[in-house]
Amino acid sequence: MNIIDMTIHELHAALKGKQLSSVEATTAMLARIAAVEPQVGSFITVTSEQALAAAAAADQIIAAGECHLLTGIPLALKDIFLTEGIRTTCGSRILNNFIPPYSATSWEKLRDRGAVLLGKLNQDEFAMGSSNESSAFGVTRNPWDTTCIPGGSSGGSAAAVAARQAVATLGTDTGGSIRQPASHCGCVGLKPTYGRVSRYGVIAYASSLDQVGPLTRDVADCAAMLEAVAGHDPKDSTSVDTPVPNYAATLTHGVKGLKIGLPKEYFIEGLDPDVQKAMDAAIETYRRLGAEFVDISLPHTGYAVATYYLIATAEASSNLARYEGVRFGHRSNKAEGLIDMMTKSRSEGFGAEVKRRIMLGTYALSSGYYDAYYVKAQKVRTLIMNDFITAFADVDVMLTPVAPTPAFKIGEKINDPLQMYLSDIFTIPVNLAGTCAMSLPAGFSAAGLPVGLQLIGKPFGEETILRAGYAFEQATEWHTRKATI
Repeated sequence: MNIIDMTIHELHAALKGKQLSSVEATTAMLARIAAVEPQVGSFITVTSEQALAAAAAADQIIAAGECHLLTGIPLALKDIFLTEGIRTTCGSRILNNFIPPYSATSWEKLRDRGAVLLGKLNQDEFAMGSSNESSAFGVTRNPWDTTCIPGGSSGGSAAAVAARQAVATLGTDTGGSIRQPASHCGCVGLKPTYGRVSRYGVIAYASSLDQVGPLTRDVADCAAMLEAVAGHDPKDSTSVDTPVPNYAATLTHGVKGLKIGLPKEYFIEGLDPDVQKAMDAAIETYRRLGAEFVDISLPHTGYAVATYYLIATAEASSNLARYEGVRFGHRSNKAEGLIDMMTKSRSEGFGAEVKRRIMLGTYALSSGYYDAYYVKAQKVRTLIMNDFITAFADVDVMLTPVAPTPAFKIGEKINDPLQMYLSDIFTIPVNLAGTCAMSLPAGFSAAGLPVGLQLIGKPFGEETILRAGYAFEQATEWHTRKATI
């Protein structure tokens, strides 16, 4: 098997069996990055020298007989994770030359297990976007069709897995930013329960919504990555101190008797026919596997997008106030005086979408509008959370589409923010509720573009959605197909 096609588990077996070295695997991945990067644009920074040094160190660990599942595995990170000594831009000009003095907890956990960092991946600026078109470092293209978007904001993370430029990657999900690109690029992406994975060292967009998660080639790899990064972190006040299960141990338990809910609000008129066809086929597959289906309702789903774009933008307005050209990041050299320097630094450093969301959020938090917008949105968020709590009293998992359509063309929605925002209509409620969900390959459109299936779990129910996802994956062949690039 070609090195670049291997999963984490396959590569681990080859490394442990001495059929392959981490240096060889890393060299193969770096060569693949160089070969397809001009067509895909997944990376902002490639860390070749550091990667080869880390791979050599991993080979010594393996030779000594101490081989963790991730030791020597070449991975990549969304450029939202702080990496000590390695440029971290968050896809923005304002952080173009920022070198962080410390690393994110999630990367430290992978690094401590011997993982090799290939580089930092392209994304929508400050994770604000659904198409990866708002990055200051160029558009990432979908490896299945380079005229199409890969999804966002973790577009580079999904595209790198699909283009076989990394064995697995980490992304972040604020309103669908792992699941939607995973769906569009034909890989597995999991958004854990809020608090399951530390956010320490992850550049904040909307602090009550952001969550770290893996993008991988199959469900077993997803379980391995989640287990590695999950767990309590005292550096993150929102991190929950609850045990991390052995996710791999229950993957093969099947879905017989599992109650799967079908929320009527997610199967709407106007759903793309190719997406509907994939959902129908997935439901039949689960029926054959012994799962039971229950029709359920999440009645406040229709308010989710509006609620999200009030809460997320308000939090962004607060979080992005720190980028003022004084302490770090871009500083304008055309300014006269402190206030002018701050104004021009932000005007020059932020892109159009980030400015749009800062203005929306600042308006929602302003005197006279706070109660009318932000407070009301928080009340609706509670109603959406209660919808999930009520529905999960009757079901174990929910099955829905990830996105209303397959990947759309680059430029198709860039001038229509509302249509762009509606791309996340099926993923946003999960973030508002704070629960977990996963996207996995479930079919292809007539044009040959991947279609993803979303499994939504109870809070801290990652074990169940991984088990359900694994059962579906073993019964189908969608995850085995490779992008043609």
